[in-house]
Amino acid sequence: MSLYARHSFHRLGPASIIALVTGMVVLWMAVRPSGLTTGNYLGQLAGVEAILLMSIALVLISTLPWVEVYFDGIDRAAIWHRRCAIAGIVLLVPHIMLSHRGGPRAVSWAGPAGLIATIGLATLVVWAILPRWRTVVPAPGRRMIEAIHEWPPARLVARLVSDYEIWRFVHRTTGLFVAIGFAHGIADATAFDGAPVLRWSYVVVGGIGLVFYAYRELLARRGHGLRDYQVSTVEVVGHGMTEIALRPLGRPLRYVPGQFAMLHLETKTGWHRHPFTLTSSPTSSAVTVTIKALGDYTSSVSDSVKPGMPAVLSGPHGRFTHAKGKSHQIWVAGGVGVTPFLSWLRSLEEFPVSGRVDFFYSVAGEAAHLDEIREITTTHPDVQLHVVDTTVAGRLTADQTLIASGPAPVDLTSVSVFMCGPEPMVQSLNAGFREAGIPANSIHREYFDWR
Repeated sequence: MSLYARHSFHRLGPASIIALVTGMVVLWMAVRPSGLTTGNYLGQLAGVEAILLMSIALVLISTLPWVEVYFDGIDRAAIWHRRCAIAGIVLLVPHIMLSHRGGPRAVSWAGPAGLIATIGLATLVVWAILPRWRTVVPAPGRRMIEAIHEWPPARLVARLVSDYEIWRFVHRTTGLFVAIGFAHGIADATAFDGAPVLRWSYVVVGGIGLVFYAYRELLARRGHGLRDYQVSTVEVVGHGMTEIALRPLGRPLRYVPGQFAMLHLETKTGWHRHPFTLTSSPTSSAVTVTIKALGDYTSSVSDSVKPGMPAVLSGPHGRFTHAKGKSHQIWVAGGVGVTPFLSWLRSLEEFPVSGRVDFFYSVAGEAAHLDEIREITTTHPDVQLHVVDTTVAGRLTADQTLIASGPAPVDLTSVSVFMCGPEPMVQSLNAGFREAGIPANSIHREYFDWR
């Protein structure tokens, strides 16, 4: 089936996670062995649920195609990966507080193994949350965090923990800490002695997670979906934004408009790996990506990347497609969030829209690709372009888009919204569209910020 034919399955992923977590609780309540206090038993259940959630998190980052299908995109799978990991760490608290160590067959290394696993997993989870600390810390505490952030040693630490390559390398050890925690549970859980079914269910869920981890580390990285390319052009297209065109050196990558891929790019400073939306049309002989300077190697990409340099693409990923939309679609792009829409626009001949489109391009000052976008929309009257310069008109609101999408009143039952841009903009617009009466299942967004 094509990408467009399969998007109705995406709710199965979250529902499956809830069913597995609930099913484990039911199993432990149904076969509770005698001789264990309630507190100790619940503490061990919390530990088993933590391993279950961590194993699910490992499955979700395996990059297998069916994971993307059931979660409607690898970006959403990554969000659930983070949620499962955080929930697993939280469950370790009651596990540590309530469990009584030292079953009749407990081994001496079980306790230290549990400690190592807890510290390692907690560190990795906190590290993953740090770049998004503003979404976690309550508003009253943000001023204090910002003040600490200005302290020179804190700035140095922030620079290190925000480096994508360092984070990616260290994050790959997640499965190792899960394996240590899994071994701790086998060696130290007293509940397993009275109910073998609990032991084997634990072995199954933990073993599956570790098998997926081994697959990702040992097999998925050995040429799966890799395509060789070469940089053909490097062009500055807007303030802090650079477009790189790549020509295939062999079999090209097959993708559909709006998808993204992992770009392995050799620069003057060595190889770098990062996910980028493919902004070209799938029918184009070249693949293009638009890169915004964000503080890592992307800040100097226009100087460090030159024509002729080798590149590798892996993927594609993502299920952000206007084929999900209704007869009246509202597209909203903020800044570099224009990239998936650029691919949609460049592919209108092969992938036409189903009805009217109002495309709102929100920028602060100079807009990348604006001349090309205007030319495309001029030749496709079904797509109406609305450019919003926030330095003049202020922030774009949901009410403004609905009014400009006239004629009034807009039939909200026929409207689908597609958004990609900075998280504060997307969240504000999402709340505004919901308040206006557009149902949640008609509002679609690209979670490019997780990358």
